[in-house]
Amino acid sequence: MSNIVQYIVVRSDLRSTLNWPLGAVIAQCCHATAAVMSLHTADEATQAYLKDLDNMHKVVLEAKDEAALLKLSAKLHENEIKHKLWIEQPENTPTCLALKPYVKDAVHKYVKHLKLLK
Repeated sequence: MSNIVQYIVVRSDLRSTLNWPLGAVIAQCCHATAAVMSLHTADEATQAYLKDLDNMHKVVLEAKDEAALLKLSAKLHENEIKHKLWIEQPENTPTCLALKPYVKDAVHKYVKHLKLLK
């Protein structure tokens, strides 16, 4: 299980430019993560990830803005990488995306250019 990871990518401009409260930004990550886990409960890697709750490995990264987040989502979609793009309602604002749990080597190349969220 140690090589299974879940990547979460959130827009850094939500706080730096749009002045969202920290709690609201964290909630976006929670929404996206809960949604992607629900969508992929039957997935083998997701099941393995959830069998060891005390050792789950998540990495939270930042996309600089909406355009960067949407570009990443399109790239993931093109390569059939399962993820959930969270679009906050009623604003209809893309805020975050979460990949389903994957073996790190299968998806790291899609996110390695991103920095850890600060």
